[in-house]
Amino acid sequence: MRYDRSMRYGQRGGYTPAEQERRKRVRLRAAEWFEAGESTRTVAARLRVHERSVTRWRIAWREGGTSALRSKGPASRKKLSARQWTRLDAELRRGPLAWGYAEDQCWTLGRVKLIGRLFHIGYTIDGVGKLLHRHGWSVQVPARRAIERDEEAIALWKAEVWPAVKAPRRTWAPTSASKTRPGKG
Repeated sequence: MRYDRSMRYGQRGGYTPAEQERRKRVRLRAAEWFEAGESTRTVAARLRVHERSVTRWRIAWREGGTSALRSKGPASRKKLSARQWTRLDAELRRGPLAWGYAEDQCWTLGRVKLIGRLFHIGYTIDGVGKLLHRHGWSVQVPARRAIERDEEAIALWKAEVWPAVKAPRRTWAPTSASKTRPGKG
């Protein structure tokens, strides 16, 4: 059995056009194998997808042919155009200080809602998070820190307590799944 290693899906809040195209190619490859008479299990194993997905694709293929497996387009209209996203990306790279957030140098989802000020487009906090994730931005830090936070106590704990508590690094050694015979290392 042969695996097509390039066909894994990302677990994200949405798919870029390139990822949508890749997913379409997976479905169309499945259609080729349906025509060749391959079983659902074989197709799922080759494409490294769940059998339920292959079953759905097979039903759609029987009812509408290969064209039924093509993308129907996005579920909703994009709010930001490619040009607007480029501008937003540039603004984000300038940093929060450029937008008047002097207390720290971190973007929070609430702050990124500057999309409304730039483009007069409304996004929810959740929507901003998904948009940024789709375009490769990752989570930085929480918006607030605890009032009770004691920086000196944290530094002391990291310097003195943590090294004593932390387990020593294990060297590589074969392990064992046996409950009666533990592995070495």
